[in-house]
Amino acid sequence: MADHPPINLRERGRRGLAYRWTKTLERSGRAARRSTAGLRLRPTFLVIGAQKSGTTSLHDYLSRHPAVLTGRVKEVQYFTKYYARGERWYGAQFPLVTSAWAARRRHGVRPAVGEATAACLFDPRSPGRVHAFDQEMRLIAVLRDPVERAFSHFQMELRWERESGTFEEALEREEIELPAVLERLRESPDYEPPDGFARTYVARGMYAEQLERWLDYFPREQLLVLMSEELLDDPRATMSRVATFLDIPVWHADEYPLRGVRDYAPVAPDTRERLARLFEPHDERLAALLGRELPWRHKAPSAGPLSLGRAN
Repeated sequence: MADHPPINLRERGRRGLAYRWTKTLERSGRAARRSTAGLRLRPTFLVIGAQKSGTTSLHDYLSRHPAVLTGRVKEVQYFTKYYARGERWYGAQFPLVTSAWAARRRHGVRPAVGEATAACLFDPRSPGRVHAFDQEMRLIAVLRDPVERAFSHFQMELRWERESGTFEEALEREEIELPAVLERLRESPDYEPPDGFARTYVARGMYAEQLERWLDYFPREQLLVLMSEELLDDPRATMSRVATFLDIPVWHADEYPLRGVRDYAPVAPDTRERLARLFEPHDERLAALLGRELPWRHKAPSAGPLSLGRAN
């Protein structure tokens, strides 16, 4: 390996100054956003999950709609991870009200404002927190075959080096550790799980009980439930439904590229079969709740799972 020339003192000083200046700008930017929190838009919609079901693609499609304004980042995570920072911090993550004036002049409608935190659907604290923030919040959920969702989630944790063993070992650990975490959370709602529920694969696929928690706080007409297959197979029609739900004009992009897609080897057949049997009663409960058949039921196993979204 070739030796790199040593960095002289002038260059080292220049880099140090640039680093300090960058950090100063970041701090001043955060301070400016907080100081103008009262002049910023309040979100009107929230994409609540599910993780690894297509929320990254959906957020991308929404952010390109001319009558939609999104937060500074896709996943603000206020209602899950950063609730203690308060509403002023949350408000600082959204555009100034002048952005809404400009959008309204251009398109003649009040823009929809929102973000997509995929962990909200699963986090049992989120429904009450969102309701306390705004009882009129519009909620969008995207659901995916829970077996494929679980394995896609595990693959993400492997990439981020938060997992190192096998999928089967991760499932065993979840079964042992999760009940104690949930019990502690029931006793102390302010308790923050060590990994933020990051390595939770099976429980996140039990969609019915999660949606029921949200419906305990919000009327059904404020919740739009999509399937990842719909977003994948017919994004134009799906985004038309989303626009109607958000009371904004239907608008179509020239194309709808998938975001966060990864290729990896398929889950072991015996593990897939075991998980499918485990999820079966939960899927039946979900189908009854939604009043529709689920696209992943009674279908042949896929050759390999497809990751439609990425959660932070």
